[in-house]
Amino acid sequence: MKIKFIGTSSAQTTLARFHSSLFFSTDNYNLLVDAGDGVSRALLFNKINFNKIDGIILTHLHPDHFSGLPALIVQMKFVNRKKPLDIFIHQSLKTIIEETLTNSYILPERMNYQIHYKTFNYDEQLTISNSFSLVAKRNSHLSTLEKYTRNHPSIKLHSASLLFTEADKKIIYTSDIGSKKDLFLFEELTPNVFICESNHLELPILFDEINKIKAEKILLTHYSDEDFEKINDILATLLKTRKERVNIAIDSLTIEI
Repeated sequence: MKIKFIGTSSAQTTLARFHSSLFFSTDNYNLLVDAGDGVSRALLFNKINFNKIDGIILTHLHPDHFSGLPALIVQMKFVNRKKPLDIFIHQSLKTIIEETLTNSYILPERMNYQIHYKTFNYDEQLTISNSFSLVAKRNSHLSTLEKYTRNHPSIKLHSASLLFTEADKKIIYTSDIGSKKDLFLFEELTPNVFICESNHLELPILFDEINKIKAEKILLTHYSDEDFEKINDILATLLKTRKERVNIAIDSLTIEI
């Protein structure tokens, strides 16, 4: 399996990097993880053919993780895509995605390929392909919005952290988190790679907590331009053994597991 960091930026748009997104490439399936604002251009920059993408999974519906989806689907049409596209989404968010695409005038009757929705629930294994699967766990990233649901009862506050399994390899992606507890949703496992967002915890707290994580390699992503230098400064002070285990991801970084 190869994992390419399409973008590593925080929610704030920057000229230096693209919004947070990952591309998983296995022997028989290519999965895009999140599709935020500008993802089509980010994929072109990373030399990824739109037609190579077999499926897209959305962790939650903040614009920097989701709003590039309609434009990407249109770009796939422009390059004469024929094969179906899978969209993996929490079951409660499926209707929202469907309506978003319909209201963007992306109508099945006008498409030259099909979209297949594959919904998931928390704590259940979902098969992606023969040897590739995922388990989603609900994190607390959107919990601060619960107080607004009385005025906006239609909103769905679902945000997922993900465990990917491919053959005997395990990769955890936290996506956005709400507290340090979200770093340990899969604490019973020792993954090969732990991909951790770093934008919603103070950096000293983040590094204290990731030191407790059992993983062969930890990669930090979803950070602001301002935090980039701060993270590098902290990494420079780590003991050699920790430096080898913890690294900062940059756009276009590719790792092979």
